[in-house]
Amino acid sequence: MVCGTTSGAGKSTITAALCRSWARQGLRTAPFKAQNMSNHAAVTADGGEVGRAQAMQARAAGVEVERRMNPVLLKPSSDNVSHVVVLGDEVSVTDARDYGPSTRRLRPVVLEALSSLRHEYDWVVAEGAGGAAEINLLDRDLVNLPLARAAGLAALLVVDIDRGGAFASAHGTIDLLPRSLSGCIGGIVFNSFRGDPSLLVDGVAELERRSKVPVLGVLPYLAEETMLGVEDFLDIRAGLHSRARSAKPVRVAAIRLPRLANPSDLDPFVVEPDVEMRWVTRPDELAAADLIVIPGSRATVADLVWLRRNGLAEALKNCDAPIIGICAGYQMLGQRIHDEIESDSGTVAGLGLLDVETRFEHPKVVCRCSFTVGGLRIEGYQIRFGRIVSRERPWFSPVGDSGDCVIGDRVVDAGLSSRVAARCEGAVSRDGRIRASSVHGLFDADGFRSELLGAVAVSRGRDYRPKTTSYHDALEAHHEHLADWLEAHIDTSALLDLAASANPVGSEPGW
Repeated sequence: MVCGTTSGAGKSTITAALCRSWARQGLRTAPFKAQNMSNHAAVTADGGEVGRAQAMQARAAGVEVERRMNPVLLKPSSDNVSHVVVLGDEVSVTDARDYGPSTRRLRPVVLEALSSLRHEYDWVVAEGAGGAAEINLLDRDLVNLPLARAAGLAALLVVDIDRGGAFASAHGTIDLLPRSLSGCIGGIVFNSFRGDPSLLVDGVAELERRSKVPVLGVLPYLAEETMLGVEDFLDIRAGLHSRARSAKPVRVAAIRLPRLANPSDLDPFVVEPDVEMRWVTRPDELAAADLIVIPGSRATVADLVWLRRNGLAEALKNCDAPIIGICAGYQMLGQRIHDEIESDSGTVAGLGLLDVETRFEHPKVVCRCSFTVGGLRIEGYQIRFGRIVSRERPWFSPVGDSGDCVIGDRVVDAGLSSRVAARCEGAVSRDGRIRASSVHGLFDADGFRSELLGAVAVSRGRDYRPKTTSYHDALEAHHEHLADWLEAHIDTSALLDLAASANPVGSEPGW
């Protein structure tokens, strides 16, 4: 298990690095996160929802993501309310207080998912969540050290040293926990260190003496590495991503909605050398944009209210840059949203930039999909309640009856949310400036992205040359770099010994 002293300590990154490191040693490796709280989701091949981080970790491991890798996903729609997804299917809506008692019923689901993965893989890397010593939540903790104890796993404790107070954080975490849980911690790793690690020697020795837990390594700060597929808001940098080779790169502004979902839709722009990508929250930040993206949201109506309250709605109506809406962003661009499910707000006026209407309906559409545009193929996925009626011309055409999950808006079989009619998808305004789609991941397609950015560059007087390597190759290079980073700075033999100390499958202590 990889747990942390805090949120944002680097658990997801280290889990991905371990998955790639062990996979390239020939070990069949799977990621696992018992309970994830995130609006950043991915879709499995059979139409289930899991945390996006587990999909990225599975990719690092070279295996297909599946429902068991994230058996419980909580998708917050407000500060106190979350939609509960169990083994890929949304089952309920709950608040934080009511959810607590239900965790006992979820314990066997979590342990069975983990045990079944362990049966099939050489190694399973179980990522924790938040801080491992949330002592107010230990009785309901499905994902950290109570799970490690139940499954008989040793745990690695990750500490973000960049924030300061790392020694106190590590020792305090171990000291606060009951011995039955702290005894699972078999190693400590300091993450994001800037400077000379020899300066830590005395402190490490004292921490090891006091805690009786060895420090297995100090990982340097990944200053120059573009982090792809981030899930936690702590990891989404608000500022500029720029490696531009051009003096006039295409400037992309993505609106950082309060309930932002699936920010990885924008990752392909981040790795483009002639693109500057910025997350924005103020109207004045749109003035210099060549392309504006309104991304997904888990609270469409609430985030639409936020756009109006801070002046972004008016700025979007008055700007002259091209605008692309994705999923909730698509819905916001329309005339009206009828929502009795997500916000229970009834009919709400949209931004009025596209002649479309959205009605929220059960069942949720959850599936992978394929479309074509201008002879280029795009592949992505959809996760939505919204059914859109468009009077604009469509953006994408269906691939056809080739066995692909080609999707549209009309549900054919109400019992299967992934079964939908083959129809054109998305909308394009009459002047072509506004475009929108329900498809996540559409910018991953290299040819489509290059044509889009090239057209924007021509219309806005910017310079753009397509990236010479594919986005797939950029992801592969990212995961290889993470594995190199881990192997260079952690005692990997000690880590393997720690992992090998797990109870054999079938002899787990249980809850």
